[in-house]
Amino acid sequence: MLLRCHSLLLILLSFSSCQAQQDVSNTISEQSFYEQTKASRDGIGKLYLGREISHVMGHQGAGWLERPERDREENTSLAIQNLALKPTDHVADIGAGTGYYTFRMAQMVPEGKVYAVDIQPEMIALLRQKKREEGIENVQLIQGSTTDPKLPENSVDVVLFVDVYHELSHPREVLEKLVKAMKPNGRLILLEYRLEDPSVPIKRLHKMSVDQAKKEMYAVGLTLKENKDNLPWQHFMVFEKFGKNPGKK
Repeated sequence: MLLRCHSLLLILLSFSSCQAQQDVSNTISEQSFYEQTKASRDGIGKLYLGREISHVMGHQGAGWLERPERDREENTSLAIQNLALKPTDHVADIGAGTGYYTFRMAQMVPEGKVYAVDIQPEMIALLRQKKREEGIENVQLIQGSTTDPKLPENSVDVVLFVDVYHELSHPREVLEKLVKAMKPNGRLILLEYRLEDPSVPIKRLHKMSVDQAKKEMYAVGLTLKENKDNLPWQHFMVFEKFGKNPGKK
């Protein structure tokens, strides 16, 4: 009996040690991804690969997303055309917000699906209401978390971020999950206001440069395929997995 208790104690101690090592490993891993600094006016004081992460635009800004002049300012019609979606595509709209892009894309993939992913329950409620009002069936709502978009592995042809990526509090974790969710020939499309252009009337931390975007995508196994420069304010960057074009960086 004493021997059995001693063996059980050793097992429990071993399990506790492994768990502690895993917790330490996770902490070290996150520390290696991120740095802390004094927060700027529009940032959270957390750096990822040298970039300070911006504050999130909350659901209170929903009206700005649906402003009448948005198409004129950003040429969203051309941006949607740039997506070159196929009718059977499965698309993940990350940070879908009010669904400005979601429901437009849904019309382009009648045999596919759009996953509208957002972390704010208020945005999910707006999406649900709009989906019901418009009677659109090929939109699936997903309330993700700050670290997980909660998409099935190997499920999407296109991942889309529209002026959202710079706000992710845990970009590394989210991107790692998204790379797993992308099919082998999948594309990740990043629309971000051009940091290189001072005439773009957007706060600095809500912009991104091509070089910074390439650095962050490369860290998770994605490489820049093209950057369409036909939009007034935004980069339209298309990334793909390394394996599709070996050696291309």
